[in-house]
Amino acid sequence: MPDDTTAEVVLDGESLSPADVVAVARDDATVAIADAAREEIRASRERVESVLGSGEAVYGVNTGFGDLVDERIPADELEALQANLLRSHAAGVGRELTREEVRAATVARANTLAKGYSGVREAVVDLLVAMLNAGVTPVVPSRGSLGASGDLAPLAHLSLVCIGEGEADVDGERLDGADALAAAGLEPVTLRAKEGLALVNGTQVTVGLAALALVDAERLVSAADVAGALSTEVTLASTVPSHEAVSAVRPHAGQAASARNVRRLTADSDVVESHRNCDRVQDAYSFRCLPQVHGAVRDAVSHLREAVEVELNSATDNPLVFARDRVDDRASGTDSAAVLSGGNFHGAPLALRLDYLVSALTELAAISERRVDRLLNPNLQESHLPPFLTADSGVRSGYMIAQYTAAALVNECRSLGRPSMDNTPVSGNQEDHVSMSAQSALFARRAVRNVASVLGVELCCGAQAAEFVDDGLALGVGSAAAYDAVREVVPPLTEDRPVHDDIEAASALAESAAFAGRVAAALDGDLE
Repeated sequence: MPDDTTAEVVLDGESLSPADVVAVARDDATVAIADAAREEIRASRERVESVLGSGEAVYGVNTGFGDLVDERIPADELEALQANLLRSHAAGVGRELTREEVRAATVARANTLAKGYSGVREAVVDLLVAMLNAGVTPVVPSRGSLGASGDLAPLAHLSLVCIGEGEADVDGERLDGADALAAAGLEPVTLRAKEGLALVNGTQVTVGLAALALVDAERLVSAADVAGALSTEVTLASTVPSHEAVSAVRPHAGQAASARNVRRLTADSDVVESHRNCDRVQDAYSFRCLPQVHGAVRDAVSHLREAVEVELNSATDNPLVFARDRVDDRASGTDSAAVLSGGNFHGAPLALRLDYLVSALTELAAISERRVDRLLNPNLQESHLPPFLTADSGVRSGYMIAQYTAAALVNECRSLGRPSMDNTPVSGNQEDHVSMSAQSALFARRAVRNVASVLGVELCCGAQAAEFVDDGLALGVGSAAAYDAVREVVPPLTEDRPVHDDIEAASALAESAAFAGRVAAALDGDLE
């Protein structure tokens, strides 16, 4: 991952990380291709050329696509075949992918081509990289992919710009593909055999979106621990459920990590000490089960990370081109090359885990919203907190309606659905089982945004509740740092005001790496 002194991501087909994707997508890190990867790309192209010379019918090289697999294409029409593939497959609709989403997909696509199993020329990969470095962002509608044969429609829109067609944004201006490349000093490529198919056949829109969602989700789980610890303190709830002994006898990794966070965040808290011997025996589940619920979400996010890291560095198009000595003689090809048709383009490994992520993030939002209710609800909260966290309640409503917003967002997360459970056969029933992985990724991105807003509400309410804690009682070291960070962007609610800006500012804080970094600095170590 690029750090403060490194602004370059080198693609070798083996080591691209989710953090690298974020660096390119959001921070405009420069992209380069490793020398060793260039050798693999050249060798792979030579294998395709040898297959062409043999005259053997090979899918995607000199045949039609999908249900047209049995249509043999004459040699003088192979270039037209590849261009027509991009044009015909650019059938996307709906809202456009954002700049960062397109850049995430582009760097992922360039990396998988750099592995050397796709049979493209260096010029194709170089152009994708040059577009990233020059800020040429293709216009890509978000709907149309079934996640098998990969993300065909959105990748076709992305790839059209490579041949000087389609549209792209450059320096805030929308241009047609040829003009966009020219504005950046680039020239389109004329696609040769296999190259159009290699550009569109794969899961790179799905995995690009998944990488962004993953990094954001990891930040939100940590932010949820911070918000939950602050809420625990200001409601005078117990930190005993986060005791190390409790997690030790149920050793799920995520639970242990969240429990450690709560212990560290509330360390040296006068507030916790002030009620250690009170009469309350147990707190509501939204506080008492924080380590278990947050921890389960952590484990779900880790499950997605495993798949994303593998997928970013996988060859996912079809067919794949291998050196003959890698496979047996049954594969089509020549003495030096073997071409294997397979299904690496199927998005199931990502779709299932992305849907799992949506379920997990929904739970994170749900437990946060329940803590918000405990902070606000005069029928549930402790007597030291005024109704809806405002003095002179009745005349003022305080953060009452902020909980409505949190509840609405939880409901939306629950209604997103799980696309991987559906299937619609296409292409004359040749492609009879698809993954819907791109839709799963889009839903995951929506869930991330919703959860950030719910946590923003909890941070606002937690900081406001702290205003009513007895004077002279200090918050825990980490909770105090979180309170200070919130107060830098959200002032105390001394009288009613539109709280939209409060929620947006706190949501942005929850999503930011800086928030976790600031709290971690107060703890003299990383926040898990």
